[in-house]
Amino acid sequence: MATHDEQEAGLDALLSPDVWKRRIVLWGGAIVVALAAIAFARASDLAFSLFKRVIAFSPWWALLLTPGMFALLAWITTRGLESTRGSGIPQVIAALRTPEAERQRHLSLKVSLAKMGLTVAGLFGGASIGREGPTVHVGAGVMLAIGRRFGLRGDMQARRLLLAGGAAGIAAAFNAPLAGVVFAIEELGGAFEHRFSGTLLTSVIVGGVVSLALLGSYTYFGRVEIALPLRQAWLAVPLCGIVCGLAGGCFSRLLLAAVDGKPRWIGIPRARHPVLFAAGCGLLLAGLGIAFGPGAFGTGYEQARSLVQGHALVGHEFGIVKFVANLASYLAGIPGGLFSPALAVGAGLGNDLATLMPDAPANAIVLLGMCGYLTGVTQAPLTSAVISMELTNSDGMLLPILATVLVARGASALVCRTPVYKALAQRLLPPQKPQEPAT
Repeated sequence: MATHDEQEAGLDALLSPDVWKRRIVLWGGAIVVALAAIAFARASDLAFSLFKRVIAFSPWWALLLTPGMFALLAWITTRGLESTRGSGIPQVIAALRTPEAERQRHLSLKVSLAKMGLTVAGLFGGASIGREGPTVHVGAGVMLAIGRRFGLRGDMQARRLLLAGGAAGIAAAFNAPLAGVVFAIEELGGAFEHRFSGTLLTSVIVGGVVSLALLGSYTYFGRVEIALPLRQAWLAVPLCGIVCGLAGGCFSRLLLAAVDGKPRWIGIPRARHPVLFAAGCGLLLAGLGIAFGPGAFGTGYEQARSLVQGHALVGHEFGIVKFVANLASYLAGIPGGLFSPALAVGAGLGNDLATLMPDAPANAIVLLGMCGYLTGVTQAPLTSAVISMELTNSDGMLLPILATVLVARGASALVCRTPVYKALAQRLLPPQKPQEPAT
């Protein structure tokens, strides 16, 4: 039972102007982040719809538009905007562990605005990228800028702002508030504090309310009424967990190896001629799109949704094609995230695995493939499970999904020991000085 002094201390903290100032800044920032996320989503959808119109006129236009846009984005990001490359989540993780000057390099307002514009441009070029990771980057950068504007400085305040901004960003991007909270704890979790949990949750709720008010109540992939009988689940869980987890781990390992310059035939041209290398990646993606259909381009949202809903728009080659398309787009060094394209790959792989279990509901296997592959890539099982359930509103799949992500996490770790976001963040941190031996 709390003592009188403890009760007075708690009351003082509740009524403290500094505490309320911090809360108001965080909640107001969450509104701004949600509005930015909605604008970002609308611009991204518009840009990709324009690309689809171009290739609908003639798919051969992709041979010009996609490599050209990749080359342009690679050139722009070598002109002081290096921090806009890739997903953006590694930049936020790195910023949580760096001093103020280095933090500003990754998360300035200039970087946030550029990240939005360049990701939209990438989708106009047909890049196989998502906007969810960039939305986390933008949300953290915007929240940090607002906090600095109102005098919230220091490492502890910065970490709180980054957590709240990143969580509000992922929640608004997917319209999945619980996923935002779990993501902040699991992916950005090194800086999470128990005392901050209430403020973080409220920030996500505020952002979610704004999204709900402007976009209405919707489920990202549509509501899916599916269940998996226990006997079938015992077969589907290890199958999807192992196959999709290993596939996700292989993707991460290939990506990290290429970032480190391996093999040499990829590393040398990527380092010496980044613009030409990016154009080559765009040419590969365009070739995939012409050969296998437009599912190679963009986030893969429409194709994944069709598989989850049980009326496939793509064939059984989709998962492999999207895997290669995602890898080519990320290695090009352009801005863009992994979440939505990873869900699309997982949906494609799940659709392939469903042929091995003809008596089980195909869309249930697709859903397990999605969460299994996303876990394999990120090695964040709780985030993957919550996202998969919130995006489909499939509460009846809770236990199979949880079991699948646990299996997938273990399978992924067999081929990629360090989670991809953490590994990429480590490469952004300044090298540590070796400690002098004690005399």
